[in-house]
Amino acid sequence: MKTLVTGGGGFLGRYIVEQLLAQGDTVTVFSRGVYPELEALGAQVMRGSLQDAAAVQKACTGMDAVFHVAAKAGLWGPWDEYYAINVTGTENVITACQKQGVPKLINTSSPSVIFDGCSQEGVNEDIPYPERYESPYPHTKALAEQSVTQANGKSLLTVSLRPHLIIGPRDNHLLPGLLAAARARRLPQVGDGSNRVDLTWVEDAARAHLLAAEALKPGSPVAGGIYFITQGEPVTLWTWIRALLRDLNLPEPRLRLSLPVARMLGSVLESAHRSLKLPGEPRMTRFLASELAQSHTYDISRARRDFGYHPQISMTEARIRLIAAQF
Repeated sequence: MKTLVTGGGGFLGRYIVEQLLAQGDTVTVFSRGVYPELEALGAQVMRGSLQDAAAVQKACTGMDAVFHVAAKAGLWGPWDEYYAINVTGTENVITACQKQGVPKLINTSSPSVIFDGCSQEGVNEDIPYPERYESPYPHTKALAEQSVTQANGKSLLTVSLRPHLIIGPRDNHLLPGLLAAARARRLPQVGDGSNRVDLTWVEDAARAHLLAAEALKPGSPVAGGIYFITQGEPVTLWTWIRALLRDLNLPEPRLRLSLPVARMLGSVLESAHRSLKLPGEPRMTRFLASELAQSHTYDISRARRDFGYHPQISMTEARIRLIAAQF
């Protein structure tokens, strides 16, 4: 295939690029940065912004499949910035695929689009979107996901994948942030520590995208579908975090906050950042507090059934590999 990967220089995107190249596909990366290491592997890199509709259309020309991975992630920030990249950017990708005759669009979404602040255990893709969101990231990703699903049709087949909490070597966001907070002794345990959470190994997340693309054909249940992607092996979150910190010789959390207290703190910090226009993200937000204290596990049986997704890495092996990566 001739493939385009938006955000191909990012954490997940880079693994998708590498796996596409490994199976003999031609790969173009559309991103804001320059990635000579990807060019050295054989990928073409086109610089551009998702907000530039003309640039997106040019990038989509002649493609057999587009993997839309690029997004603005985070816990906090101006709504307009998230909307411009996650919603308008996705709409530009959809329009470009339609105008350029691209037959397949594989969209990277997130389970956070259905997180309502309460524990969710073993839920499947039938769970509805919540009525309100406490962070612009899940809200805008939900709007983008809905646009992708609605675009599915005879001329353009679409699918959205929801990998949850991606971990692995070259992670530049999730675990590095957690470990940095632990090193600075600024990582509190939120909740009683019993909440169970699904994680996703990055190479399995990337492979799920390739499997979905292969199965994305007329008449397939994958067309217009939405799928949770995880290792299928939930962990007790704070037990897992504490074990990883011990393995890396990092201090474990001393401070323990109940969920109500953490959410109250998050609300205060959000207000302070908003009113004082403080830089960066608050150290705690309401959304983050709920994520850290509540269970969120997902049923991946539909991905297993519809396109043969089976995780290759156990959570025990994942921890061994994370320690070897020396975060």
